Amino acid sequence: MTAVTLPQPGTAAVVTRAASAEWLRLRTVRSTWWCLLAAAAAVVGIGAPTAVDEASMAEALGWPPAAATLAGEYGVLVGQFALLVLALLAVTQEYASGSIGPTLQWTPRRGVLLAARVAVPVLVAVAAAVVLALVADVAAWLIAPELALEFSEVAGSLGRIAVVVAAGSVLAVGAGLLLRSTAGALAAVFLLQLVLPFLLPVFGVQWMADLGELMPGSGAIWTLLGEPEMTAGQATALLVGWSAAALAAGGWRLLRRDAG
Repeated sequence: MTAVTLPQPGTAAVVTRAASAEWLRLRTVRSTWWCLLAAAAAVVGIGAPTAVDEASMAEALGWPPAAATLAGEYGVLVGQFALLVLALLAVTQEYASGSIGPTLQWTPRRGVLLAARVAVPVLVAVAAAVVLALVADVAAWLIAPELALEFSEVAGSLGRIAVVVAAGSVLAVGAGLLLRSTAGALAAVFLLQLVLPFLLPVFGVQWMADLGELMPGSGAIWTLLGEPEMTAGQATALLVGWSAAALAAGGWRLLRRDAG
């Protein structure tokens, strides 16, 4: 009797299947939609009024018209955290429920699983941030037509928003894979992105202020609002460096350690 050898699917096919499974899982859990709703409320609900207030102030003081893109940038500065929670939950929920075991049996090639598990939530978070920022910009401009709304400014603003949310989402995914705990990863991400960049300079101690500027949140704030004082290279190094380190650590644990 002759044995029949079935052709093995290529890497691209396996990655596509794994990504499709991740996308199916992501869109069929309620937490994803709650996170997107929270992000929409924050980005549009906070960003548009903030830009309108800036327009009123500029008009009262005789300054040049403010840019409508302030709406998306201010809104994403706050609303990004709902999107980071979305990305984080995409990798920690299975550890909490114990379903990570069947997932690893279904996709035994952990490198493929890692690629899909990073790409899908990050792309969803970035796409949502860009769309919501654009909605906030247009909403602010419709409310206050004196706001400047130019294509080049909008394109540049949306590009910066995409970079910030992509870096933050990769950081969240890496933290989730490393800690395998929703609560622990959430605490770490919020500390690095929000709490420490704002809190450390408040104490008035120079080394604490310098440490606060090394947090990834400081790079995100500079990229969106031009604060604190640093260069584009420093901000990029913070965003890329922290995200790469988190992903390397989390990816190593997924690839090398068991599911427990």
